[in-house]
Amino acid sequence: MTTAQASPPAPPSDGALDRADAGGGGPGQDARGPGAEAPEPVYTQLEDWLIDYFLPMFRRTLGGEYRWCAQWWQHGEAISRLTALWHAWEVLRLQPGTGIAAWYRDHLDHQLPILMGARGPFYQCSEDAHREPHEAAVVPAPERWWDLGHEDDGPVIRADPEWPQAELGDAGGGHHAA
Repeated sequence: MTTAQASPPAPPSDGALDRADAGGGGPGQDARGPGAEAPEPVYTQLEDWLIDYFLPMFRRTLGGEYRWCAQWWQHGEAISRLTALWHAWEVLRLQPGTGIAAWYRDHLDHQLPILMGARGPFYQCSEDAHREPHEAAVVPAPERWWDLGHEDDGPVIRADPEWPQAELGDAGGGHHAA
């Protein structure tokens, strides 16, 4: 009796081998040629790119310097940064020669330490526990705060040290720049 052994999963691809198999041409050559249709994206949803490509490819020891939240989709900043990485990856993976290198340099190398960093969007979370991000409090500016005056006069400079405290009352916290 023979038993089939499962093959290890193939590592995620940055698309370079796929381009070569499809007649991707060498550096400086566009495999599509004039009049060709734009290529279809590899992934049509952020979550698919994240699960199939990003997380398997960019593994980090979590805790301390690097953070992750299994409920990453609860973090607006993470969605925004991951979407930017995904969209840039979809475009740059098709660039012959240095496309992926440019993606690493210009996109991933900047975003990854922010995204997964100790002060990034997952800073309160662990891989096992989501904590709702704290939203900064805001007090709306008092009426007339943004008035710029007449076009010929330039911006209105608030020289009165008591303004806008008289209008704000206690809401101003007692501190403002003159």
